[in-house]
Amino acid sequence: MSQQPSFPIPETAPAARTTGRYIITFREDAVTEGLALLSDRAGITGLANAADFPDSALEFSAIEAAGGAVFPTLGVAVVSIEEGGVSSIMTSAREDSAIKAIEPERIFYAIEDRLSLEYLRGYRDAVDNLYEKATTEEVAEIKKKQCFADDIQFTWGLKATKVNNSLLTGSGIKVAVLDTGMDLLHPDFAGRSIVSQSFVPGEAVQDGNSHGTHCIGTACGFKDLNGRRYGIAYESTIYVGKVMSNSGSGNSGWILAGMEWAIANGCQVISMSLGNPTRTPSTAYETVGRRALQNGCLIVAAAGNNGASGGTVGQPANSPSIMAVGAIDNCLAVANFSAKSGKSPGAKVDIAAPGVDIYSSVPMQQDRYASYNGTSMATPHVAGLAALYAQSTGKRGSQLWQLLTSHAMALPLPSASVGSGLVQAP
Repeated sequence: MSQQPSFPIPETAPAARTTGRYIITFREDAVTEGLALLSDRAGITGLANAADFPDSALEFSAIEAAGGAVFPTLGVAVVSIEEGGVSSIMTSAREDSAIKAIEPERIFYAIEDRLSLEYLRGYRDAVDNLYEKATTEEVAEIKKKQCFADDIQFTWGLKATKVNNSLLTGSGIKVAVLDTGMDLLHPDFAGRSIVSQSFVPGEAVQDGNSHGTHCIGTACGFKDLNGRRYGIAYESTIYVGKVMSNSGSGNSGWILAGMEWAIANGCQVISMSLGNPTRTPSTAYETVGRRALQNGCLIVAAAGNNGASGGTVGQPANSPSIMAVGAIDNCLAVANFSAKSGKSPGAKVDIAAPGVDIYSSVPMQQDRYASYNGTSMATPHVAGLAALYAQSTGKRGSQLWQLLTSHAMALPLPSASVGSGLVQAP
């Protein structure tokens, strides 16, 4: 087993780093009208359509050939546009237009009865208020709890989240992990139901980084070769979407293609341990997050690893409809790298999970197991637990979000760092 540092969103990566393409967000049920407007205003036609590919698994080479692609389930498109076309489209992005917004395609990095979003935001604010009113006795009781440690049976994260006391397995639930792929030959996953697809041009699903295999291990793995359990939803169906390259970075187009694929295939949970330091929420990701909830899919994303320098939640986790996950250590203290809530709408940490010294699977050529740090490692804890709640209650989307936050364990820590508290197993 090897010990490695956290996976930061690079501090040196400028928030404005883009690919030169643009993301077009269409209004609800207005994809056809929006495409007509793109044709009229910018001469954009013949975009690749994810719906035309088997299982909506768009081949990214098709985007290059067609100059862009449309993802009808998400209601967005990624296009190459000349500067004059951008201005023309932006002029069209009015309240009565089929086009809601246009924004640059950014680079992202590995980080380590339906309830409304208004209800969820109100619930989060209520939790914050309850924390502020917590009694001294309650806080003292939490502080008396001893630190957690890995042992021969369970990792400390599974004990802290009470997975060790749960009989749930995630059976019947589809969990998509959009990351750097997976070691499909890892023996710990032999016999598992795994569906995989790469959206990174020229790279197979096989994980040449380790980040994706580690995250999948926590969310959906089971036990190591010595019998120590490190994974949560060990009977779930694993959807491996490679949306970041083996170097650990990826374009929005790759990520959106993975999200389209996961939602179109009925995944109830999407785990994204990726982000960039852009503090302004993305209209595209917020729209996709909301539409995912409407389709019964909860998206959880890493808050970011720039907390030590005062950094706040970045994209895509700062979208109000995407659950932002902060990290704590084994003594239930905030990890020093974990990003805090920011001032932008939606840029709030919603929940916390174990993210320091997290033991999980890595590719076989990298020693089979390793312990990593990061909000990247916290996020799959929440995704795996979301699968358990989905299995046990049948709840989906917004209601699944509410279950996770309402059952979280309150912590004597600022809600700006841990949201509603430490995620707990059903």
